[in-house]
Amino acid sequence: MRLRHGWLYLVAILDWYSRYVISWALDDMLEMPFVLDAITQARKGAIPTIWNTDHGSHFTSSQVVEPWIAAGVRISMDGKGRAIDNVFTERFWRSLKYEEVYLADYGTPRDARQGIAQCITFYNTKRPHQSLDYQRPVERYRATAG
Repeated sequence: MRLRHGWLYLVAILDWYSRYVISWALDDMLEMPFVLDAITQARKGAIPTIWNTDHGSHFTSSQVVEPWIAAGVRISMDGKGRAIDNVFTERFWRSLKYEEVYLADYGTPRDARQGIAQCITFYNTKRPHQSLDYQRPVERYRATAG
C-alpha cells in the first residue's frame, strides 16, 4: 500500500466460501512476523479443511506450513502465474484497491490502517455480494462457522 512517504505491506486471510476477511495485518517491512500474526488470528476462529496460498516464501515457509499440516489441513498452492486459481482473493484485492487504496492519500501508517480497517469492515458487514445471493460475507460466514 502506497503512503506519501513509503510503503506498507498487507496480508489478508479470507474464507473463500463466504468471502469473509477473517484477519489481516499491515506492516512497513515485508517480514515473517506480520504474516504469522494474521495467520494466528485467523486460526483462533476456525481451522480450514484446505489452506490455499500463493508461492511466496512467506506462505511456503515451514513456520506457516507445518502448523497447518499438524492440524490436518491440506495445503493448496496456486499455479505459477495463474491469478484465476485465486479468484476470490484477487477480487477482494481489486475491491480494496479501487474502493479505498487508490482513492486515499495516506500520510501515515495510522491513516492507512484506519482506512483499510473501515473498508474491510464495510466489505465484510455491509456490502452484499452478488455471488452470495446478495448476502453479506459476515452472514454467510456466521451461518457456516458453527
